[in-house]
Amino acid sequence: MQKIFFFISIIFIFSVLSFSCGHKKRFEIDSAELKKTENQFHIIRFDSAIINLDTNNAVGCLKNLATQYPEIYAHYFDMLEIDAHDTTFSAEMILNLLTDTTYSKVNAAVARTFANVAPIERKMASVYTYFKTFFPDIKMPELFFFVSGCNISILTFPGYIGIGTDWYLGADFFDFYNKLSYEYLVQNMQPESIPIDFTLALLKGSIPFRSESNRLIDNILYQGKLLYFISVMLPDETPENIAGYTSKQLGWCEKYKREIWAAIIDQKHLFSSDYKLIRDYTGDAPFTMPISQDSPGRVGNWIGWQIVKSYMENNADVSLQMLALDNDFQKILEKSKFKP
Repeated sequence: MQKIFFFISIIFIFSVLSFSCGHKKRFEIDSAELKKTENQFHIIRFDSAIINLDTNNAVGCLKNLATQYPEIYAHYFDMLEIDAHDTTFSAEMILNLLTDTTYSKVNAAVARTFANVAPIERKMASVYTYFKTFFPDIKMPELFFFVSGCNISILTFPGYIGIGTDWYLGADFFDFYNKLSYEYLVQNMQPESIPIDFTLALLKGSIPFRSESNRLIDNILYQGKLLYFISVMLPDETPENIAGYTSKQLGWCEKYKREIWAAIIDQKHLFSSDYKLIRDYTGDAPFTMPISQDSPGRVGNWIGWQIVKSYMENNADVSLQMLALDNDFQKILEKSKFKP
């Protein structure tokens, strides 16, 4: 009898493992295809062009940049609120950025930290390949890096997504970032966050939120779809990095998943259209106010991700394209069979 029980147990474990592996590989792309994109994908290093600008010929260098990267150049100086056509004034402002005591150290750190961007390019190539495979009608933007004196971290305009590398220097600059931003945002200001932030910007631009009722459930499931897509397109990323959490924060969510869902239901928040309430669940914050002061921020997004994962696991016929286009959030919730 013991031998029979042992044999049945082995079969059960093997079946579970097979199902898990099959699910993980459901949207997997052939490694040869990924390799092909890797060789074609390159980040435009507008940040290096600015940092290495010849300060003795700033006007001439800027004119060359304007010719080489006209769209980036125009939007970059527009973001800095500088008239790009006034090359003399633009040169003066850039020289201030390059010679300022604080930001010259920041720019030097950018040059060191991002001297080799090949690992980031490989991850970005993965995202591009997944997009081209599953969303062939979407025109892919080019990716460029820039420095702006820590003005903004993401710059998007038609055909381009820019990453402000001076916002992603990691733990050595956390004390500096704390003076410029909120402490709860600083933990993600590291090089490892760039692929995720880029993918999120790409997804938001390609798959916009659409809902007539604009309820909490609609918003958290939309955010959950974005996180699910990131997990597919960056399969080597950890759940905490995808969620923008520390391991401790993710552990808290996992431990109290049932309580989180119960609180949303019991407080009758799920179908609310209250803007402030939705922001409390989905916006960046030190904690998610309707849940607990011990919780991390954006718990609504995380629970939405769990619902979408459950939906995709229980509906094997749903493709990524179908998920992207489906704005029937009520149906997704019901068919997810989500039971934390």
